[in-house]
Amino acid sequence: MEPVSHFFYSHRLKLQFWDFGGDAKPSVILVHGGLDHARNWDWVAAGLSPDYRVYALDLRGHGNSAQAQGAMYSLAEYVLDLSALLDIIDDFPVYLIGHSLGGFIVTHYAGVYPDRVKKLVNIEGFGFPKGHKVHAAYSDRLRRWMEGMRDVEKREPRPYPSLESAIARMKEANPHLTDEQARHLTLHGTNWNSDGSLVWKFDNYARLFPPYGHNLDDVREVAGRITCPVLLFWGEESFMQNPEEDGRTGWISNTKLVRVPGAGHWLHHDRLDLFLSETRKFLAE
Repeated sequence: MEPVSHFFYSHRLKLQFWDFGGDAKPSVILVHGGLDHARNWDWVAAGLSPDYRVYALDLRGHGNSAQAQGAMYSLAEYVLDLSALLDIIDDFPVYLIGHSLGGFIVTHYAGVYPDRVKKLVNIEGFGFPKGHKVHAAYSDRLRRWMEGMRDVEKREPRPYPSLESAIARMKEANPHLTDEQARHLTLHGTNWNSDGSLVWKFDNYARLFPPYGHNLDDVREVAGRITCPVLLFWGEESFMQNPEEDGRTGWISNTKLVRVPGAGHWLHHDRLDLFLSETRKFLAE
């Protein structure tokens, strides 16, 4: 069965979340990554639904949620939206699972409200290591953001002439995807134009890194306030760095890292079997 679509309001924005059902079961909330959408979790939700009430959030500017005109798409704004949704669900303490940007968001929520999170699963969402451009001098970050913003203002979303061409782009981004996965992700991640072409649902302005929100000292302080057990995943073929290499995993007191062979950044697609096995075991412990 298809999940049920609901909308809620946060920061004057109309945002969507999906309810996969399961009354009287513990709540698990899934938060996707940047330029993605909530229905990328469908396979994970199917694997968790027998034991949990699963919800998946479309972040602002993504999926079927409203685009945030004039906002910065900052980490603080994303965490605010998650907080509003969790207050609506009102089943504390909750289980949180996030991928990439979504992992960064749920990690920050767990540090700000440690008593509200029972367990946390983070897929390659621990932030960027020292040396990444998001940690440059503030003046450099501010200039890069402003110039990037002016550049995006001149761009129109790229149209794809057919569903097949958009699917091909999806598979180019992640060659591990099966044809079925790529089609599902593309169908839920695009809108049709009047001429029959397709564009991705995400707001192009969400591509930019805001000039604040990634400070390593701030991230270390937030991560150090997390009291629940945390399960981290890292794909051995990912473009993201292993967070153990520079000690970032040590910022959380109770954490375990699972290295996933044969998987890239979207390891919950690439090795769904392993991800579900490890996650179900972790949540049930």
